[in-house]
Amino acid sequence: MQNLRGQNQTSLKPLPGAAAVEWRIADDPVAYDDAVAFMEARVAEIAEGRAGELVWLVEHPALYTAGTSAKPQDLIDSRFPVHETGRGGQFTYHGPGQRVAYVMLDLSRRQKDVRAFVAALEAWIVATLALFNISGETREDRVGVWVARPDKKPGRKNEPAEDKIAAIGVRMRRWVSFHGIAINVEPDLSHFSGIVPCGIKDDHLGVTSLVDLGLPVAMADVDVALRRAFEEIFGPTVGSPP
Repeated sequence: MQNLRGQNQTSLKPLPGAAAVEWRIADDPVAYDDAVAFMEARVAEIAEGRAGELVWLVEHPALYTAGTSAKPQDLIDSRFPVHETGRGGQFTYHGPGQRVAYVMLDLSRRQKDVRAFVAALEAWIVATLALFNISGETREDRVGVWVARPDKKPGRKNEPAEDKIAAIGVRMRRWVSFHGIAINVEPDLSHFSGIVPCGIKDDHLGVTSLVDLGLPVAMADVDVALRRAFEEIFGPTVGSPP
């Protein structure tokens, strides 16, 4: 990994004197419904001042989620359980080999600006990828983080091929965020074929992962990079108590 590149990264650090964000990593796969129930409870506690902010890193069993903008026709093959969820976005896939980071931050202690928050999440992903010498990019008309694929066939109008490597889907309640981001480390990319991921149908746009890009990266390495990049943008973290 290399040093963080961005000196102009979007920053969403808390007000002076704020407590560090709790950083928690699940040791075993987490059922999606259990994760949502946990987030609902934790967000309520954060909003009421009874708990601190939290970033929770998990893996899920193979499943599809439908965001608030999901279109029924974009579910091509319901080979895995489908969960309707309150996050923004359309259909996406979660499964083994994908790092999901659930981000429960109190924007009233940072900046009450959802657009700025999403931009900070994008910057976090881009900075994390940069630590592995991957140039992640964002697009005005597409959510998530993308990588150029000059080795792949361009589009019908000669558009350059690009693959999505990370997804973003968030929800806010009383200015506390939940849901978050997902980075493809080593998932089975064929599982994405059961949906139109995030509504993207163009032939020159696909899905990739760190391993697909030729980087045999362990999940633990990604977790270290995520934490390092997070602290640059959102402020200090502290490990969960035993």
